[in-house]
Amino acid sequence: MRCWLKVVVWCVIAGLAACSQNESRYAMKHDTGPDRHVDVTHIPDAVPKYEARTRAGNKNPYTVLGQTYYLIEDESDYKERGTASWYGKKFHGHKTSNGEVYDMYGMTAAHKTLPIPSYVRVTYLKNGRSVVVRVNDRGPFHQGRIIDLSYAAAQKLGIASAGTGPVEVEIVVPGDTPPPPLRPEDRAATHADGIYLQVGAFSSASNAKGLRDDVDSVLEARVFVSEFLAAKSLYRVRIGPLADMAEVSRVRGKLTGAGFSAGHIVKD
Repeated sequence: MRCWLKVVVWCVIAGLAACSQNESRYAMKHDTGPDRHVDVTHIPDAVPKYEARTRAGNKNPYTVLGQTYYLIEDESDYKERGTASWYGKKFHGHKTSNGEVYDMYGMTAAHKTLPIPSYVRVTYLKNGRSVVVRVNDRGPFHQGRIIDLSYAAAQKLGIASAGTGPVEVEIVVPGDTPPPPLRPEDRAATHADGIYLQVGAFSSASNAKGLRDDVDSVLEARVFVSEFLAAKSLYRVRIGPLADMAEVSRVRGKLTGAGFSAGHIVKD
């Protein structure tokens, strides 16, 4: 009897501890910085380096608060102006989208559509200060904001006290060579450079996305839009990578059975 009671008590305590850990991230109603002033001037900027991109943090597409987001396939010319915000103590010590632990004193950031990891230079347009940060998280999901900076990055820029500020965000790549474009989330798979089926090409991004969504509804294989930049942009709807011709045949059978074109084979 005593052993049984000990087990019950232990399970209750363990359950309460688990609940406490799950809820602790949101124990703070409002996010904040450290309790006392911290000198962040000595914290170096992130140093761009080549890193393997895996599925971690790169689900594509993904949906948050009813909004679906599609990752940028080729970020090598990414540059954008908009509003930056920052996040701090409420999330400090908890996991980011790719499973790393968020450190508000690190030079990191969250972005909605850049592949993880990416490196960007963020310039505060009010004072001209800039920092380089490593994107390892998703967000911000407040309307009108384009990047969520760590507390340290925001403090170095001069944004922390205001909460938000106008910035320019530009991709930074190691050396002079842009990193290879991010392919759909299976880029890390052993057959990432496999066979693709192209089922459509459009001058309109919205038309391409419409076909992608329709095809995606009948397939288990990955369906994505690839933008081809030329005199005029061309948006190509592709399926893959597919491991071999047997898989190609299976996919084509499902396509034609659902009333779609069987597509044509392309190699990437």
